Amino acid sequence: MTPEELAAEVRGCVVTLQAEGALTGELPDDVVIERPKNRDRGDYATPVALTLAKSAGRPPREVAALIAGRLAEAEGIDEVDVAGPGFINIRLAADAQGALASQVVEAGADYGHGSLLAGRRFNVEFISANPTGPIHLGHTRWAAVGDALARVLAASGAEVSTEFYINDRGVQMDRFGASVMAVAHGGPVPEDGYHGAYITDLAARIVAEHPEFLTLPAEEELVAFREAAYSLQLAEQQQVLELFRTHFDTWYSERSLHESGAVERGMARLREQGHVFELDGATWLRTTDFGDDKDRVLVKADGELTYFASDTAYYVDKRTRGFTTSIYLLGADHHGYVNRLRAVAACAGDDMDVSVEVLIGQLVKMMRDGQEVKLSKRAGTLITLEELVEEVGVDAARYSLIRYPVDSPLTLDLDLLVQRTNDNPVFYVQYAHARVSSVMRNAADLGIDWRSQGYDPALLVHEREGELLRALAEFPAVVASAAELREPHRVPRYLESLATAYHRFYDVCRVLPRGDEPTEPIHLARLWLCAATRQVLANGLALCGVTAPDRM
Repeated sequence: MTPEELAAEVRGCVVTLQAEGALTGELPDDVVIERPKNRDRGDYATPVALTLAKSAGRPPREVAALIAGRLAEAEGIDEVDVAGPGFINIRLAADAQGALASQVVEAGADYGHGSLLAGRRFNVEFISANPTGPIHLGHTRWAAVGDALARVLAASGAEVSTEFYINDRGVQMDRFGASVMAVAHGGPVPEDGYHGAYITDLAARIVAEHPEFLTLPAEEELVAFREAAYSLQLAEQQQVLELFRTHFDTWYSERSLHESGAVERGMARLREQGHVFELDGATWLRTTDFGDDKDRVLVKADGELTYFASDTAYYVDKRTRGFTTSIYLLGADHHGYVNRLRAVAACAGDDMDVSVEVLIGQLVKMMRDGQEVKLSKRAGTLITLEELVEEVGVDAARYSLIRYPVDSPLTLDLDLLVQRTNDNPVFYVQYAHARVSSVMRNAADLGIDWRSQGYDPALLVHEREGELLRALAEFPAVVASAAELREPHRVPRYLESLATAYHRFYDVCRVLPRGDEPTEPIHLARLWLCAATRQVLANGLALCGVTAPDRM
């Protein structure tokens, strides 16, 4: 029995008592099911009586006693008692608790998935970068976290589209093209240009493929080098992100926003809502009506569109594509965008509390031998995603970036991340999966066909077996909360606790028969429990985009 199933059972008892007239009061939308700190008090506890007591006009313990009496009659419940001011402690019957293992195995990769966000359509934009250089460490955190967020949203029933916003318009593109062109001619990079070995690499590739660029008139040559370098650098960004297991459904070009008429359409939408006004020859959006600290210019007095005009058009474009919620994952220096983007949604006639969500991520730094690593071999200043992967591998990089809340600064210890010890969190979890897989292989070598020889869940009565089953039961709620709160770090943290529960179980509960011992029902029951654990570890790691190795 999962916590969700138990919550439904408790709710059913309350509804029955109310229908019989034995209890009044307003039933809360969510019946809270908790794991008591003291395991001697039971497997689960609920404070539902404390919530009901006020509206029922009765003492909490009296309400709790009514619910406990009815709940004790339910199938799968072994014992119920009332504690403290009105908490209801519940102990499940061994077969009801143990039945979870077979449920997990039968559900397979779908275990943990739910329908909490069914009917919602999310656009998750989590990298907005210039195609003027490699993906750097700041982008890398979002590459992992944004992808994991999209995965948990989808696992909770939402329709999700991931998006990379390409900042391919503006003066930085000309500076990029001028930098590559200068190096192609053997000259120095302009003072305000882009530096790093990658510029030399791009110049060499372009000249090798298009030597004729060097003979073009200056303006044409700049455009030719800019566009060729753009194409090559964007392709490299796409390639390294796919290597990092971060897939984008849409690569959205800022240029296309302007070339497709989306900016004009966005402006028209805002005018229709009555929030656009003219002042001093410029066109403004009255965002102060919705919490922004100042109104924003859309079109300057000289007719030039501002970058904010692109932001507003981009939001409106997302809405026309049918997304109910646009999630933006932005860097630490973008706090000002929170109210700005919310105000844009309101100015467009949308509910800003539903249509826009902005997550701000803090900085990442890397340490080796106690010293911060600051310089990049390729980019000159910023550490790149490719270099991080070369140092620690995709799994360690992704897991480490995901397992912390994004609103806290993050320090990655490169020395730790390459260690194959339990001090390395990703190794600890992956080793648990490999350890279970080894047990299952050994069972197969012994000729034990655990799936067809019957499973008696009532045999799983050991304290460590119960602890592991309760940990497995928590997984769907962890996934749901990670999605609802936009906190994918909850998944790896849960996996670490699950790995601990498995190791504790394995250390004291013999899974396979020794020597010539016959295979007993308890061995089969524990193999089902092992199989369920392996499945949940694999499912959780998949939500992080991390592999679940069978051997280590």
